[in-house]
Amino acid sequence: MSNQYLDPNLKVFSLNSNPGLAEEIAKVIGVELGKCSVSRFSDGEIQINIEESIRGGDVFVIQSTSSAVNEHIMELLIMIDALKRASAKTINIVMPYYGYARQDRKARAREPITAKLVANLLETAGATRVITLDLHAPQIQGFFDIPIDHLMGVPILAEYFKEKMRGEDIVIVSPDHGGVTRARKMAERLKAPIAIIDKRRPRPNVAEVMNIVGNIEGKVAILIDDIIDTAGTITLAANALVENGALEVYACCSHPVLSGPAIERIEQSKIKELVVTNTIALEDEKRIGKVVELSVAPLIGEAIIRVHEEQSVSTLFD
Repeated sequence: MSNQYLDPNLKVFSLNSNPGLAEEIAKVIGVELGKCSVSRFSDGEIQINIEESIRGGDVFVIQSTSSAVNEHIMELLIMIDALKRASAKTINIVMPYYGYARQDRKARAREPITAKLVANLLETAGATRVITLDLHAPQIQGFFDIPIDHLMGVPILAEYFKEKMRGEDIVIVSPDHGGVTRARKMAERLKAPIAIIDKRRPRPNVAEVMNIVGNIEGKVAILIDDIIDTAGTITLAANALVENGALEVYACCSHPVLSGPAIERIEQSKIKELVVTNTIALEDEKRIGKVVELSVAPLIGEAIIRVHEEQSVSTLFD
């Protein structure tokens, strides 16, 4: 390997949620992925064997808690326990996608705050740091009492559209009020105006589009969100933009959860292209013509090196 990383104390391990991304990150850093095996006992219990010494090492474990989320969280907790008992110096959890993040407050009586519960589990198991990307709500950082590095996908998405949209009259659109800060960050990078879709949501996963705040007529609209799950919100938003005079609609997000009817909805919608990152591994049936995947490996690889070498991570976004 030409860009071989020389410090043997930096160790990178991958679990099962996103091995492709882990391989890419290891390549960016210039290390081999650590040797470990994840197997199942016959009753389904998870067994992990770390097959090399990690004593005194700075260990980075790459695991998104995407579907199957509970399996992936359990794998991660067991791995942390194994690392702690094998005398790792630091246990750094690289979680490109943080599952359960949407339950980040009590919106109704007697609801759990699962984003906090997951933080507690990781800390109790023995994690010493978390590196994640585009948390659903930035205040989740405060659920942790260990350091957390919060990376941003917007620069990667913005760079793609900057190349693609040269000379186009564009507008960045937030599909709801909650995403305005994200849309504004994107708009600043592309020197474009923003618009907001004002929607009411009668039940979870059921979106109802109301009206559009801002001028979109005759422009190319770029919808941005952090997570696209069932794609109800984003496809209704896209169709509403076209009905109200947008020339074309593109959509982008950091985390392509894309569950249930999502792919079918995107296929049938007015969205010309859906640009996503690889924080969550896409199954083959989700790799339709409209979907463009960008890699977060260079960003995460650089962040891992900086954490290991005790340099600033925030300068990655200046």
